[in-house]
Amino acid sequence: MPRHRARVNSAPRTAFVLGAGLGTRLRPLTNRRPKPLIPVANRPLITHAFDHLIAAGVERFVVNTHWCAERYAEFFPDGKWRGHPITFVHESPEVLETAGGIWHARAHLGDSPFIVYNGDILSDLPLAPALDAHRAAGNEVTLILRSHGGNTNVAFDDASGRILDLRRTLRPELGPRHLFTGIYIVEPQFIARIPAAQKLSVVPVFHEMIRAGAKLGGIALDDGAWWDLGSRSEYLAVHAALAGKGAPWISHCAGVARTAKILGATAIGTGAEIGAGAMLQDCIIWQNATVVAGSRLTRCIIADGATASGEHTDVDFAAQ
Repeated sequence: MPRHRARVNSAPRTAFVLGAGLGTRLRPLTNRRPKPLIPVANRPLITHAFDHLIAAGVERFVVNTHWCAERYAEFFPDGKWRGHPITFVHESPEVLETAGGIWHARAHLGDSPFIVYNGDILSDLPLAPALDAHRAAGNEVTLILRSHGGNTNVAFDDASGRILDLRRTLRPELGPRHLFTGIYIVEPQFIARIPAAQKLSVVPVFHEMIRAGAKLGGIALDDGAWWDLGSRSEYLAVHAALAGKGAPWISHCAGVARTAKILGATAIGTGAEIGAGAMLQDCIIWQNATVVAGSRLTRCIIADGATASGEHTDVDFAAQ
């Protein structure tokens, strides 16, 4: 995916990447992994977010965790990604949602602007225009929007650059026309608006900002790509869209029989074993998974350590 580098002096140095989600819409695939760690083109989804942010000038990451939090240490044993430090902040006994997660991690976010980035999206949209618009407008928060695709739930006034409503709550007559990407730029004083130690979405806090006339801005960016990997269909669609950029993706630590056929947007992870005569078309095979000899699989997903055999289309396999 192409990278768009912001001017280094315009970018916040810290990003808060949301990694605590339960991944319920992808169960049972996420029984043993948090959704931000599901493999995309054979590497954890969250690392694509890290690369996007690094290209925009971000130097350090704060990641909240909850479900299967121990798996993060497995993928980031030195607490870094490409030399950039990662601070993991665990939420327990329950996940605190977006606003609650920001408040909980406040000590690690510092007293400078930061970027919030949902850990279950994949995007290469250009961040530089948003960073410039945020600074030029003097916004407290700037939401990055798109004018098409997915769930359009934001009412935005392009002329003023202000957010007027989210989710048809304050001014339902406006009719939302923009999609919220889950990426936003935040000034540190925003944290004082979040009620202490509560499980809370960021949306009600944004509603209070709108009521108070605070500077909640937005910018519509339709360049580049953006996907929400909330379902298996979207997960497979991302691989199909990326197929021209290296597919099939086969780990050098996977065992693939010489007579196996690997076709289309197929990814095969570390430690996976693909038996003789197997045929895989547009499949995603996670770590240490097994495809039995002679199997024929189309658009199937095999999670960590699971085994698939026979002939199947659009079936998922997950170890219990």
